[in-house]
Amino acid sequence: QVLVSSSKWLQIHGLKRNKLSLSQILSQIGFQHRRDYVTTLGKLVASRYADGLFPQYKSAHDGSVYNLTAKEELILHFVDCLMGAIELYKQRMEWLTSESRQIFGVIQERCIVIVLDFGSVAPAEFDLCRDALSMVLVEQVTQIAKFNLIRVAQDLTKWQEKSTPVSEHTVKSAVAWLWKLDHMTAASLTNSAEALLEALSDEAVSS
Repeated sequence: QVLVSSSKWLQIHGLKRNKLSLSQILSQIGFQHRRDYVTTLGKLVASRYADGLFPQYKSAHDGSVYNLTAKEELILHFVDCLMGAIELYKQRMEWLTSESRQIFGVIQERCIVIVLDFGSVAPAEFDLCRDALSMVLVEQVTQIAKFNLIRVAQDLTKWQEKSTPVSEHTVKSAVAWLWKLDHMTAASLTNSAEALLEALSDEAVSS
């Protein structure tokens, strides 16, 4: 799937965009039972000609009442559309909470620098971190434009001097570099700040 935010995804696949919100469906399968102000009487009067003629639905959201006039075929059509939307939402949720996205979220920037601060993790956890980073490089970084890796340490280490265009070769190179890193003792807070400043000094990186 394309790396887009959920708000952008909903602009395409959301219920309102596809005219499947409750109010939109009600307006297509019936008409609103209205109360209008009658000047001669000086008060609000509800229309009564539809009473008993149609099934009615009262919206819990705003209390409005709709007279339902649609045939069964149209209602079943909306049932199918809503079931399809539910399935699409489930797929999106499963995708958002799987693999590298459950750790890093969805990368939306076109150019990124990943700052690696392993802290005082044990050797086994160090390998787990590298597994996760390898996963995000292969699954998400392959879909953006440029990237770089900086390792927080007493002597700051960079994969490349500046962010590099993404290609199959550069991603493989970054993964190989990642797995050649040695396990070290925790760096200081000053080292972490220096690595972040170095990342932000790359002109291609917006944030």
